[in-house]
Amino acid sequence: MFLSFNLFIILAHVMLADARRPTNGYQDLVANATTMPAGQRHNETLATRTSLQKKKPHRSHKTGTKNVARVQRRSRSVSDNPVRLPRENAAPTPQPTGPSSVSTTVHITSTTDFALLLPLRAGELISEAESDAGTYCTEGSGCQNTFPAGFITGAVVSQASDASYIQITGCLDPSKFHFAQNDAGGQMDVRFPNGAKCTFGGYGASFIEQVEPSANRFCLRCCATENDQVNCNSHNDEAGCPVAIPGTYNFGGVSCS
Repeated sequence: MFLSFNLFIILAHVMLADARRPTNGYQDLVANATTMPAGQRHNETLATRTSLQKKKPHRSHKTGTKNVARVQRRSRSVSDNPVRLPRENAAPTPQPTGPSSVSTTVHITSTTDFALLLPLRAGELISEAESDAGTYCTEGSGCQNTFPAGFITGAVVSQASDASYIQITGCLDPSKFHFAQNDAGGQMDVRFPNGAKCTFGGYGASFIEQVEPSANRFCLRCCATENDQVNCNSHNDEAGCPVAIPGTYNFGGVSCS
């Protein structure tokens, strides 16, 4: 009886000491590995490593207040400066050159009463005449130079509903005028020639005129105010009439093309 009691005390101390001993995961892993087949031992080891790695806390490469400030600056830069697409032909209309002159004034009243700026010298390219072009108009319009007979083959006048502009678009026969051979054309506006203006808006108001002999067409739009880059975009000087001044360039039996 006394022996059994002493044995009970000894077993209790052993169990208590074992409970207090810290566990060693690595030793347990090695011990388990030695008691299982090789293939299973390899798989269990990989799985256990993966499990242990997943439990590690994430550590950022950039920590502390500097990183927070950097993120905040980046956020502000994105929100305060949104991506802006470049806007084409957004520059303001250049200022007029030279004093107003009757010899460089165009007008649009109707298809039988309008004027264009054209080369005064025979064989001169329109692009070269931008500095010394003069006014030509329909017969009876009161200007010094008139269009040759048969020069205008079709035309139509239209006006914006808000009266912001008036325009004339049409077709011409380049053989009736002294254009340079194979002239692709050019643009006249408030800059060229000196003193150029349209009576619709007056001196300084935006207007654009393009004459394209090789395409058998012309167009003129006069705006009511200065610097109207919405309706009279002077920077479309190489775009051609259908882009610069959308309108009619086909008249049933007569087509510019």
